[in-house]
Amino acid sequence: MVATIAGSDPSGGAGIQADLKTLSALGAYGCAVLTALTAQNTRGVTGVHAVPADFVRAQFDTLVADVELDAIKIGMVADGAIAAAIADGLAELAAGGSGAVVVLDPVMIATSGDRLLAADAEDVVRRRLVPAADLITPNVDEAAALLGVDRATTIDDLRTQALALRGLGARRVLLKGGHLAHPGGPTGDRSIDVLVDADGTVHEIGGERIDTVNTHGTGCTLSSAIAALRPVSPDWVIAVRRAKDYLTRALRHADDLQIGRPDTDGRSPGHGPVHHFAEVWPPAGAHRSR
Repeated sequence: MVATIAGSDPSGGAGIQADLKTLSALGAYGCAVLTALTAQNTRGVTGVHAVPADFVRAQFDTLVADVELDAIKIGMVADGAIAAAIADGLAELAAGGSGAVVVLDPVMIATSGDRLLAADAEDVVRRRLVPAADLITPNVDEAAALLGVDRATTIDDLRTQALALRGLGARRVLLKGGHLAHPGGPTGDRSIDVLVDADGTVHEIGGERIDTVNTHGTGCTLSSAIAALRPVSPDWVIAVRRAKDYLTRALRHADDLQIGRPDTDGRSPGHGPVHHFAEVWPPAGAHRSR
């Protein structure tokens, strides 16, 4: 059983909705603790309404009092009070002997560029949630924000910053290099992520670069996939590779969904979701948003 602690996305492409789709697609039973409601679609975020921190904690405590979890994925925490409430809950759960693995996706900036984390929360995430996680999965922008440096532009930068994030107390770091993948870029037609394991070993996790604008929810999907797969995988490296393979398939079929209202040219100006159920649903064309 896997719990996701994250915000809601009404368009279904990211957040709690993407997490639960991912967990279901990979055979895990998903539970959820909501941290925020958002008003968003494929084009951007127009509003965020944070759930009161004490009610986030009440959701968490009530869940773990009854459901034994194998893994916990943390996504959008919205503000500092919520981040602290989650950190307190995780500490008590660990003190009680829980063996649940914790995957932290430090959600700060949406694919659309909209900021999803209040400034007061960054320090709490850095000081309390990063050390509490078994694995953190920042993208290059989130890593730069956590470290207070410029964003990575090369594979060497990814390695350097992933190791620096371990210096903040992270046990393991998966620094995602998807933003570096483009024709002529430093990774060419490959999407390269850098995983630093608990012993400091650096692994490069490669995958096919999928040329699509429909990338909404990729970070949520990957971190949830890792949380689903780690309890049934022999180690973190294999779990990450399997999760990346799943995300690559979801990206490969993202254009099949056609989610989002088109502009006058017949194309959506937003970022549609990845296809979480590409291996389950009927062929392309059977499901449309209009």
